[in-house]
Amino acid sequence: MSAKTLTVQQRKSIFHALVEVQDTHTVTILDSKKEIASRFQITKEQVDLIEREGLAKDWPPLA
Repeated sequence: MSAKTLTVQQRKSIFHALVEVQDTHTVTILDSKKEIASRFQITKEQVDLIEREGLAKDWPPLA
């Protein structure tokens, strides 16, 4: 799967979805990242970068 260029709004949406999946506590962190990568058709590495960016910038739903 090739890396996509994503807008800030797209990255925020992905981050929000990731947090929602992780907040269910029904899957592991790794599985939640795999699920989001599959759902948004991006790489796991992109999910990791988006997660770090969202945490660093205190994106919702963290804010």
